[in-house]
Amino acid sequence: MEQNQSALATEKLGKLMGRYAVPCIISLLVGALYNIVDQIFIANASYLGSYGNAANTVVFPLTVIALAVAVMIGDGCCAFVSLSLGQGSKQAAGNSVGLSVGMTVVSGLLLCAVYLAFSTPIITVFGGTVNEATFALSKEYFFYITLGIPFYMFGQALNPVIRADGSPKFAMAATLLGAALNIVLDPLFIFCFHWGMMGAAVATVIGQIATALLSLWYLPHCKSIKLSKRDFTWNPKIAGRTLSLGICSFLSQISLVASMAAVNNMIRKFGALDPIFGQALYAQIPMAVVGIVMKVFQIVISIVIGMAAGCIPVVGYNMGARRPDRVQGLFSLLLTCEAAVGLAALLVVELLPRQLTGIFGSANESVYYTEFAVKAFRVYLCMIVFACVNKATFIFLQAMGKAAASTMLSMIREFVFGVGFALLLPPFFGLDGVLYSMPVSDILTAVISAGIIAATYRQWAAQRKAVGAGGLDGGRAAWDSISGSQFNRER
Repeated sequence: MEQNQSALATEKLGKLMGRYAVPCIISLLVGALYNIVDQIFIANASYLGSYGNAANTVVFPLTVIALAVAVMIGDGCCAFVSLSLGQGSKQAAGNSVGLSVGMTVVSGLLLCAVYLAFSTPIITVFGGTVNEATFALSKEYFFYITLGIPFYMFGQALNPVIRADGSPKFAMAATLLGAALNIVLDPLFIFCFHWGMMGAAVATVIGQIATALLSLWYLPHCKSIKLSKRDFTWNPKIAGRTLSLGICSFLSQISLVASMAAVNNMIRKFGALDPIFGQALYAQIPMAVVGIVMKVFQIVISIVIGMAAGCIPVVGYNMGARRPDRVQGLFSLLLTCEAAVGLAALLVVELLPRQLTGIFGSANESVYYTEFAVKAFRVYLCMIVFACVNKATFIFLQAMGKAAASTMLSMIREFVFGVGFALLLPPFFGLDGVLYSMPVSDILTAVISAGIIAATYRQWAAQRKAVGAGGLDGGRAAWDSISGSQFNRER
């Protein structure tokens, strides 16, 4: 394992990125398939159709809330463990893992209880009252999905921890097992047993339980960290540092929830004023369509996040080892790759929107469904290249320990711009205003991200200059200033 850790400071960056990012990308893609697969099978079930699709869109943000808490704990632990191992402190790394397990279990049970107690008002807040059929299906799907929340959170929180321990392939396999079960069980429960929304949810929960159990099995088999009872002892300093490193991931997801809530409610409000979608027969279509577009975007963003998150152990280790040259090289490589992914995605959504819509059951729907879906794909995702680069910047800054800058960018994108424009534009442009909110938000965020990226490169240049002028000690002092991390002082 020591040899594996030292490779983080010596192996070629492209090879390291591939080794860590590919399993992470696959893990996230497979995780994204849980909700996407549900929606595909729901959409193609004639007795559910766009009503079931709309219900899935209503419930989706509620699963993101659970994910937000899980990734705050898991990503924070991943970053802390990587920094600790880079500085040779296995004890602190082990304590962070133990505390993360406990925090995940407790938060999962609490969130499950809250969801069960307040299901009706929660569904209403996220636009479930667009019509009676959508509301009924939303409640059915939400109830069974809620029962799996503790398992879902455990698997999602442990996934980045397992990657940080040097086992990205195992992390991928754990997620793959759950998604495979979901893919197999969905058609069985929906088409053969005719369990409807309950069937889709139960298939998902069974997959989540499998992932959680496999992740639990891994804990006593960690490679670089040997957990003991004392690692589960409460340590407020390490717990606080772990959560602070993951706060960006939490705020990114939670602000996304706020954005989705705003979008869903604007769709419900301004859809009712539309001459076509104001009719009861078509009222659910805009919400179902935007949900589909968001699922396709989720596939792309899973690749983007996977590439960036896969770099976290490499960045963290080299930050701890004071290797700014490797950190800068990796950042440049990552931005190039993320822009390429965004460009490929842009070509797909602009040239093949009808084909994408067809995957989600458009053959069973009216012409209004397809027409609105084509417009939604082409408008909502027209600035997806910027969205990809923005997301990579958020995560890389977090991996460097720049939690404040990362959190600020994420909050501005999802809450200030995402919620703000979703509320401001529809009064002027109707339903089209909801679609415009996404590209406008991505353009403005990209401008801010460009400024932070440029400042980061200038800081790296200053650090190299300090090394030349002041020797090793001067370079290290400059590096500690650049990293923005209090890690060394807290240790």
